[in-house]
Parts: sequence; structure tokens; C-alpha cells
Amino acid sequence: MNFSGKYQLQSQENFEAFMKAIGMPDDLIQKGKDIKGVTEVVQTGDHFKVIITTGTKVITNEFTLGVESEIETMTGEKVKAVVKKEGDNKLVTSFKGITSVTEINGDTATHTMTLGDIVFKRVSKKI
Repeated sequence: MNFSGKYQLQSQENFEAFMKAIGMPDDLIQKGKDIKGVTEVVQTGDHFKVIITTGTKVITNEFTLGVESEIETMTGEKVKAVVKKEGDNKLVTSFKGITSVTEINGDTATHTMTLGDIVFKRVSKKI
């Protein structure tokens, strides 16, 4: 399966609790909680380019499956991570105690980030 496409946020759960847990300032949490961000994925073989646009903030990450890459997090911090593919439609990585899983089913992308007992879930639709 190819993950390429543009996906717009439809709903999210536990946004505020998760953002507080990763150290996002309260003013940015309040600004970001209602923005319907867009994520663009460009996949070429095992190489991915992911562009996340939330309001005026744009984060671009590039990685190759199974190869350690530098990833920019939501707080702007850069971390080393290895992204792996599980099954045909799931990308999984871990960094700084966070497990990140992105799953594509049809035109729906579900992104779940888990830190301890906090599970932050975002559901986006292909546009």
C-alpha cells in the first residue's frame, strides 16, 4: 500500500492532556486545539516525506523505513527515531517514551501517540 496523499484532521481525543505531558505551553495548546491541520505524505518506495501544516506552523520530516532518521516533534525538538512498517498499512516509531502509530484504512488516516497512560488519537480524511 502507498501512503501518499493529503489528509485533513477531522477529530482528535486527549489533545490537551497529551500536549501538557510533552511540555507544550498552555497558550500554544489553546491555539492549536481547534485547528484542522493538514498532513501531506509523499511515499517513494521505502522513503517518506511528511509535511504537517497546523495554522502557520509547518513541520517537514523525511525518513526511510528501517533507517535511523532525525524527526522534528510537535514541540520543535529534533529526535532520532527509526520508523518501521507493520503489515500493509501501519507505520510505527518510538522516541522519548512516546509510541507513534499511523494507520491508513481506505481514505482515513488514524494517528495514535501514547505516552504512559495518555493516548492521543487523531483521525484525518483524505482530501
